[in-house]
Amino acid sequence: QVRLEHSGGGSVQAGDSLTLSCAAPGPTFNFHAVAWFRQAPGKERDFVGAVSASGGNTYYGSSAKGRFTISRDNAKTTAFLQMRDLQPEDTAVYYCAARATLLQTFPTVADEFPYWGQGTQVSVSS
Repeated sequence: QVRLEHSGGGSVQAGDSLTLSCAAPGPTFNFHAVAWFRQAPGKERDFVGAVSASGGNTYYGSSAKGRFTISRDNAKTTAFLQMRDLQPEDTAVYYCAARATLLQTFPTVADEFPYWGQGTQVSVSS
């Protein structure tokens, strides 16, 4: 069991940067890949990107490439989503999710991740 705790959401202006954190107290976090998803009002949950358990591999969805960076600090059992040049279309509830795997590859489908944070709102105004 992994409990994920979000922090770092908020309201920003277009062009601003924001970093979201996903903390998971306990030693098992280091055996889990972590993914970030987002869901805008009236839309499906969208894959943003993911990082492997070791932190050695990352993969990004099309909406994140070039502007978002996912990383993790296993000593602090925390994963991060750094977002820059935010735009109004990035407004959504952002979720981190975890899946127990030591593979360097991971799924990009929400249903494949059994553990979820509560979500954090990111609102970008123009």
